[in-house]
Formats: sequence, C-alpha cells, structure tokens
Amino acid sequence: MTNPDDLQEREEHSTEFLSNAHVSEDRDKLANSELEDVIVNQDSYGIRLTDTAKGRNSASMLVNKMYAWRGYAGSHQFSDDPNRITLTATDKGEVVGTLTLGIDSPIGLMADQIFKDELDAQRARGAKLCEFTKLAFDPTVRSKTSLANLFHLAVIYARDIHDCTDIVIEVNPRHRRFYEHMLGFKREGDLKENPRVNAPAYLLRIELSYVTEQIKKFGGTFSETTTERSFYPYFFSAREEQGIINRLRRIDEQQVA
Repeated sequence: MTNPDDLQEREEHSTEFLSNAHVSEDRDKLANSELEDVIVNQDSYGIRLTDTAKGRNSASMLVNKMYAWRGYAGSHQFSDDPNRITLTATDKGEVVGTLTLGIDSPIGLMADQIFKDELDAQRARGAKLCEFTKLAFDPTVRSKTSLANLFHLAVIYARDIHDCTDIVIEVNPRHRRFYEHMLGFKREGDLKENPRVNAPAYLLRIELSYVTEQIKKFGGTFSETTTERSFYPYFFSAREEQGIINRLRRIDEQQVA
C-alpha cells in the first residue's frame, strides 16, 4: 500500500505530480453526465462509488494485496452496509485506489473496537462522527492528486450528504506524521494494539469545519511554485467541489426515491 509518508518523500525528490487545473473542464462536464456511479472522470482515470458485488470484490483485492505487502494481518472484505460508502479510483478500468467512509450509527464505528471511550467522549459533546478506513493505493500510481481526489470526495460525502462534523481514522504510528502535518489531524488517546491488522494504531480526529476552511484557502492551487506545504492544494477547487456536491446530492436523492 502506498502510505502517505512515501508520497511526502516523493515530493521532496520529484516535481512530476499533476495539478488539479488541467482536469477541471472534464470534472465540470461530468457533473451533468448520465454515468450515475462515476464522480470524477479524466482521460482513462476515474473515481466511482462502489455499490456492486464486483466493485466491492475489486476493492477488497486491492486492500488485501497492499495490506499484505505492508505486513498487516487480516482479510479485508467489503459489505453492503448502508452506513459504509466505498470510493474507488480506476485507471484504464483497473482499481488502483480505494477508501471507505463509515458513518456513525447505533452499531457504532469500526474504531469503537479499541477506541470506544475516546469516541464516546466526542459523541457526548454532540459530534456526528465518521471514519475513513480501508485506504489503499497502488504504489505505481504516483500522483498526489489521485489520492487527494479520494480524500476530498469522502469529505464531501461525509459533510454535505451525511452532515458529519468530525472524521476519525486509525493509523499506524509511521503514518501519523502525514495526517497530522499534511492534513491537520489531532491525536485522541494513547497508542493501542489493533487486532484487525495485528499492529499498533493511534486514533486521530479532525473537525470538518477545519477541513472546509483549508479547502477554501488552498483547494486547486497546486503548481510547481506552490509554497503551501499541506496536502490541501491537491484537493478540488471550490468551484469543482460545488459541482461534485450537486452531483452527489442527485445520486443520493435517486437512491432514496
């Protein structure tokens, strides 16, 4: 699995990353597309909602492959739980990246298994939580923009479709630096052992209000002269974001109807 620290190291040695600007026209066209499961489309690359058995199986295969490569234990299967939304990035029809968004519900979140006290403290203050899980990216995909697309789409789904206020994520200690320094996550509680992957994990949290502010400031601004060192310049611009929000709301309305 391509981890965020690897991506940060690549940035220091190469400028061969894509900007958001060259795909904005394709994204705007897609906002009115009739391909109801596709959210982003540029040349051979796209991001879609994974709501079929075939799509979930492809995502599971990538996660298991990348997690095994990193030495993580367990078999990672995707379910059709309505509180879990999986996004996949594809290149020429092949799944190259995936991220699952879990919405808090009466049955809780996956992170409750080891961080229930920390999550309950946030619920008690009125937070509506969601979690990012099963993040995997093919290491041959070099672009930070591709990973940022998945993050930003999950943010939009959590904030604008499900009214979530906070994102939580369980991360291996070696990935913690990326989430804290590049996205602004904060640590919640102590390091614990995660039995699902047989590895230590921190619980990190970020308020979606903060993410929104950063996107407004920096979204879509990446260029070779960008001085902002966070991950947010690789996110969509505000104009692109609004088009995607409108599209996701239409999809959500059609699923409910």
